[in-house]
Amino acid sequence: MRRILLALLPIASLFSACSSTDYDLVKTASIPPRFHDTDPQDFGDRTPHHHSIHGIDISKWNGNIDWVKVKNSGVSFAFIKATEGKDRLDARFHEYWQQARAVGLAYAPYHFYYFCSSADAQADWFIANVPKSAVHLPPVLDVEWNGESKTCRYRPAPETVRSEMKRFMDRLETHYGKRPIIYTSVDFHRDNLVGAFNDYHFWVRSVAKHPKDIYVDRRWAFWQYTSTGVIPGIDGQTDINAFAGSTRNWQKWVAAVSQAR
Repeated sequence: MRRILLALLPIASLFSACSSTDYDLVKTASIPPRFHDTDPQDFGDRTPHHHSIHGIDISKWNGNIDWVKVKNSGVSFAFIKATEGKDRLDARFHEYWQQARAVGLAYAPYHFYYFCSSADAQADWFIANVPKSAVHLPPVLDVEWNGESKTCRYRPAPETVRSEMKRFMDRLETHYGKRPIIYTSVDFHRDNLVGAFNDYHFWVRSVAKHPKDIYVDRRWAFWQYTSTGVIPGIDGQTDINAFAGSTRNWQKWVAAVSQAR
């Protein structure tokens, strides 16, 4: 019961915090971008740069990273690819999370889900490769259609999608004591997740419009707003994300979830 309460407390506190700092209540004065973008989009008045907390998501393809420069640039967190399917480990996962921790960045591992493998097989693989010390923020389940995959293009029915997701996330929550965050894309959410998992944090991809314009009735905690960002300390383009709440919301949430076990 204590583990359940620890898992639910951060969700309740963040949702209540975000309801009082809803994006549309923020004044829409001109705010310069936090980071350079090689292909900037016009979000109108609802720009991600009204949000004070920004972070990155990375994988081995980002190469060598100067984590001191990353943190000094204003990055507050890093979602780091850990595993994929039932048998793939990102080659730089362990290097990245330990380096992020060393410079004092909040960090979390993410798993790219393959619907051609069972939820239990993938949970087993994640747990075997991701130590509890690598789960500072809650772990992330990345669910999206992967039409370019050479090994798995299977698209199960929405009921199957949701049941597999729930089984995988239940396994991780039991092991790590933290309720996972769900990352998803517009089409996958439309096909499978509208109205579902309302007691989970969502991290949504929306690189051309504000999430409220394209995610039906979805309260989000993280917004991936570009894949063409430029972050000091990282060569090439980088995904950048905004946190929904204020700096104070962020500090309270991180303090809560980083202690949950």
